[in-house]
Formats: sequence, structure tokens, C-alpha cells
Amino acid sequence: LAPDPWQQALLTSDWERALLNCARQSGKTTASAALALEAALEATDNLVLILAPARRQSKEFLRSVRSLYRDAAPDVGLDKQSELRLRLENESRIIALPGKEGTVRGYTADLVIADEAARVPDSAYVATRPMLAVSGGRFVGLSTPAGQRGWFYTAWSDPSQEWERVKVTGHDCPRMSDEFLEQERQEMGDWQFRNEYLGEFQDTTDQLYRTEDIEAAVTSERDPLFSSE
Repeated sequence: LAPDPWQQALLTSDWERALLNCARQSGKTTASAALALEAALEATDNLVLILAPARRQSKEFLRSVRSLYRDAAPDVGLDKQSELRLRLENESRIIALPGKEGTVRGYTADLVIADEAARVPDSAYVATRPMLAVSGGRFVGLSTPAGQRGWFYTAWSDPSQEWERVKVTGHDCPRMSDEFLEQERQEMGDWQFRNEYLGEFQDTTDQLYRTEDIEAAVTSERDPLFSSE
């Protein structure tokens, strides 16, 4: 595979935490699967955890890793495999889990990958943080936006948080033509298109009030209507 420039930069750069806000079918899963395989091959007894909102998505991600392993044909052999686990002969493991807080506890990981990260619950994300504390492992969240809410939106929009942020729109992907993208915009509607292909964090369709209106109503220049008493 010939990586896109942003994929090559991700695979060769030195970072601890990365967010991939990338359009559908832009290659974010392939790049992240390559990171998972690299982590499993580069050292003995490494653990890679893959989180996704549902079991089906975790299985599909692991299939991408398995496909890259077959193509790479590395010297490290495959010891055991199942739908949700790979174990290599160097004792490294890649485990795919549903992104629920109760399923991710109890691990010490060298790499954690959150697929469809905007839809992984905050509680599951928080549960992954301690498992990287001792190992000094890395974390990758890849997703399209899912509204202005949740840990993925906060991490992307808060400049005080240190993340390697990568944004790839449909227009940045050489495998998508302008004609295809325009057809997608017309058929799925502007709101969905901006979410799926432009990486824009928008208000959700079920909000009663726009986020900008709520923020405009908050000010520190007025005294409270009622005292603390």
C-alpha cells in the first residue's frame, strides 16, 4: 500500500495521543490498523486494545489488522487467533473489545485504539487512561464527528489538551472525486454531508436550542438573579 501523506506522517511521527477526525473511507482505519500491527510486532509481550461502540465494529477493525498482517508476511508468526483476538509468537496480543466501561478495565496496554471514538462513551474512555499510566503507551481515537458533545469533541476543541490532531476531509482524499462528493451532498443532505465528509462538529438534530445561542446567553458581566443564600 502507498500511504497518503497524512498516513505516513501519523505512522512516522513521535506522539503520545492522537485524534483522527477523518472523512468516511479516507483511510483512517487502515492507518490505525497499521499502528496496531506495528506495536504488536516491534516488541515482546505488547498489548494492543481496540475499542469500538459495538462488537461488530471491533471485529471489523481486527479484520483490517489481520489483512495487513497477511500482506506484510512478517517474520513473527501468528500463534492463535479468534474473532476478537490475535496472539503472535512473540507473546504480543491484539484484543478487540466493545467500548463499554466494564469491559476495558483490568488491562495494562501499550496502545489503545478507539474506533468510532465520538460514539465511545465517556466512561469507557476514562477507564482507558490508567491502563497507559505505567506502560507509557499511546492512544489513538479515530472518528467522524457526532455532535458537540462527548470526550472526542472536548479533546478536539480544547486547545489546553495536548493531542496530535489530524483532520482529513473528503476533498483531501485522492480516491474521492468532486463529482462523487457533490452527489453525496445532494442525496444525504447538507447536515449529514458536513458531518460525514467535512469533519464538522455540528449541533445534533434533537437539540432544542442551538449551542451558539446557549453560549451567547452566558455572561460574567451580570450579577446573579439570586444570591448564594
